[in-house]
Amino acid sequence: MVSPLAIDGGKPVRSTLLPYGRQSVDEDDLQAVVEVLKSDWLTTGPKVEEFEKAFATYVGAKYAVAVSSGTAALHAAMFALGIGPGDEVIVPPMTFAATANAVVFQKGKPVFADVNENTLLIDPAQVEAKITPHTKAVIAVDYAGQPCDYDALREIANRHGMTLVADACHALGGTYKGRRVGALADLNVFSFHPVKHITTGEGGMITTDNPEFAQRMLIFRNHGITTDHHQRGQQCSWFYEMLDLGYNYRLTDIQCALGMSQLPKLSEWVVRRQEIAKRYDAAFVKYPALKPLEVRRDISHAYHLYVIKLNLDKLRVDRSKVFNALRAEGIGVNVHYIPVHLHPFYRKQFGTAPEDCPVAENAYERIISLPIFPVMSNEDVEDVVIAVSKVTSEYCKMR
Repeated sequence: MVSPLAIDGGKPVRSTLLPYGRQSVDEDDLQAVVEVLKSDWLTTGPKVEEFEKAFATYVGAKYAVAVSSGTAALHAAMFALGIGPGDEVIVPPMTFAATANAVVFQKGKPVFADVNENTLLIDPAQVEAKITPHTKAVIAVDYAGQPCDYDALREIANRHGMTLVADACHALGGTYKGRRVGALADLNVFSFHPVKHITTGEGGMITTDNPEFAQRMLIFRNHGITTDHHQRGQQCSWFYEMLDLGYNYRLTDIQCALGMSQLPKLSEWVVRRQEIAKRYDAAFVKYPALKPLEVRRDISHAYHLYVIKLNLDKLRVDRSKVFNALRAEGIGVNVHYIPVHLHPFYRKQFGTAPEDCPVAENAYERIISLPIFPVMSNEDVEDVVIAVSKVTSEYCKMR
């Protein structure tokens, strides 16, 4: 007999909440940070360039520019492209608001193209349908950690003279047809938030093979100024010029030291994420009330998120009830994301509305993100499976 749900007064599967994601920080990471704290340079110092070079080498790009967050990385990418008033940039609705916000920061217009029903990645056919004479770029979001269909998107971008940008914040460590994420688009954007694959606390990176883009972003992150304090020190010079209106989007040496220490562990951590995903896949294959997102065969999934889609036709309740019941069982589920075009800001400023992106909107009502991060134990994974089974069995129409 299944015990009563915790939300109904029963005993929860876990006594403490298992988060959907969290950082992994060890003694090597702590020591790397301490060494910088004892050094002469806490910011704009040598660790920044060291981290940039190591990161570029890892993903196979010529240049990498470190910035203070994934949002700053998106903003810098839009600045590098020269996005401005009258320019349109195609984005998917199934992403964090920052993807579209970065276009608005530059006074451009985000245009929402719907996603594929099975993967929730931007649909190339929908991208093609949204192109106008004002379209300057498309941002592909590697939702949950699965790379988009970059061959199809590249063909469309080249044919229409657009720039292809990868919001790869979910997909560091993944591959597309044998090529690493980070070298698939004209500009590739990453986040180092604590729930991402490696962390610098807060932080971001943009990779590119275009030297002009790289130089524009280096200046943009430093108030639009040509050199930083460390560079002027090396040159024995005080002189600098402000070429553009930039921002203070610098990443500190303290943070870069943490990133440098984390980077060698990335591949191992991605393998562990994939192992957890396989355990979930095997456990959930027999559950008619839910289905994991489809994974294409030509990619290696980095699994920032593990997302299930509920089959509401087989449940007596909606997603909200399942969500609350799983949280009561000690499983820190989340929802990624409210489609961006449904947020009040976009409805007011750009006239977006329900049914603009029906596939994303339908998925939003059904998706739940389950815990997945490298230091999860097999027992943690089993707790998630038990809780999902317990809740969906209770709420299933055919019990």
